[in-house]
Amino acid sequence: MLKASENPPVIWPEVESVRDFAGLWGVAHTKSRNEKALAQDLIRKHISYFLPMSWRVRRRNRRTIRSLLPLFGGYLFFCGDESQRIELWRTNRIANIIEVKDQQRLLDELLQIEQALRAGAPLAPHKYIKVGQRCRVIAGPLADLQGIVVGAPKRKKERPGEPVKTKNITRLVLQIDMLGQAASVEIDVDMIEMLDESP
Repeated sequence: MLKASENPPVIWPEVESVRDFAGLWGVAHTKSRNEKALAQDLIRKHISYFLPMSWRVRRRNRRTIRSLLPLFGGYLFFCGDESQRIELWRTNRIANIIEVKDQQRLLDELLQIEQALRAGAPLAPHKYIKVGQRCRVIAGPLADLQGIVVGAPKRKKERPGEPVKTKNITRLVLQIDMLGQAASVEIDVDMIEMLDESP
């Protein structure tokens, strides 16, 4: 485990913002637990990168251990030209390079993460469940139910005279295809996993 001072910087080179990087963005899918080592390699090779990280605290044998871990395990965002992409392969730390078709969209999404990190917001990894994805409940009394995820506004009125508050909730739609009917149940996103879409 690295000491805090031995961790690579989140952004390299240290610039005002990742929007200042020159070149095309790509995503390195790293080999297991190679994100930080790859970042160190990219510093030596003068390749710009963004590796969002957050502190995680865990208890072990009555000790509290703080670790700075990648926010998106197994991924590092880099920016450069074709020769720099070849250098990534030479590190022997990546499994794949994901091409970015919509450069502006990725940059906009990275800028949001960067802004939250710079503001000191406590970011934590979270499951990405898309509306319309087929999922299965993995725990609790509804375990093994399968359905399609939908988001639905939930209206809640606190007290008379107060405005109605709306918040998004996740629902799992259970279908009876033969009848063309369905029912839905409110579900915590941490209780579901995505199912493979292939037949």
